[in-house]
Amino acid sequence: MGLFEKLTANAKAKRQRIVLPEGTEPRTLTAADRIIADGIADIILIGDPAEIMTMAKDLNLENIGKATIVNPADETVIDKYAPIYFELRKKKGISMEEARMTSANPLYLGCLMVKAGDADGQVAGALNTTGNVLRAAFQVIKTMPGIDVVSGAFVMVLPEGSPYGTNGLLIFADCAVVPEPDAAQLAQIAVSAGKTARDIAGIEPRVAILSFSTKGSAKSERVDKVIEATKIAHEMEPSLVLDGELQADAALVPGVANSKAPNSPLSGRANVLVFPSLEVGNIAYKLVAVGPVLQGLAAPVNDLSRGCYPEDIYKTIIITCNQAIGLKENN
Repeated sequence: MGLFEKLTANAKAKRQRIVLPEGTEPRTLTAADRIIADGIADIILIGDPAEIMTMAKDLNLENIGKATIVNPADETVIDKYAPIYFELRKKKGISMEEARMTSANPLYLGCLMVKAGDADGQVAGALNTTGNVLRAAFQVIKTMPGIDVVSGAFVMVLPEGSPYGTNGLLIFADCAVVPEPDAAQLAQIAVSAGKTARDIAGIEPRVAILSFSTKGSAKSERVDKVIEATKIAHEMEPSLVLDGELQADAALVPGVANSKAPNSPLSGRANVLVFPSLEVGNIAYKLVAVGPVLQGLAAPVNDLSRGCYPEDIYKTIIITCNQAIGLKENN
């Protein structure tokens, strides 16, 4: 069974409630219809009910009527969720009227539903920018305990039986969010990536924090940052199998590891690669990996490309379900 088959089976077995704030977007509706038909998740659509049902009819979608539809123009909906947003932001000087206006924004309303426990995760970005998706998540859902950095993880799936990673599975982080992480941020990214490896890939994480140096082979402030990040990550999560600073070959190839880093607990068998900067990680993932999966939030919110296809949204919903399941089971 491949990765997505496993993720799909897990989502079906432990159904989650996923809110889609772009409820009148055709690709989103198409993906939602398939998710409902396949019994993968309970779908919550935000948007005008009449518009959603008209669009579903035009698209020949037969299952949208089984979704929960939340109208952001409904005053009773705003009455329920605006006070939550007001409490979260009142120290910033927000008024209740401003809270009500913001709560009517579907991106914020979806996050507020997650915050209130009425949904388990959110998927958006087919219409909205990454900045808008993340801003709502930061303000409402916030980060998980001990983490104040949200980052992006990507999954690399090699042919089954590959010698790299765990049976060909590798997690890359951060390739999407933090341009130049300091040592503390890099440590948090490493810990979050370990959680993603468990929740999404179903593998026990073996985390390598990468550098152009292996165990002192080069001297640089950039190397020092990775060494410090490794120390902090060990303190944050002592049970996590993690090492740095390592070059990619020392992280992935046992023979090289035996030569360059003979005392490394990874022994050249890393399955999570943490890159020292966004520049390096982004270049690497564009060559070989798929994603992103946002990590570090207290509840899962995932961002789509505005050029996405229904299949991309379908898979992202499945990933979000598994993140929600993992957060509940492993925290």
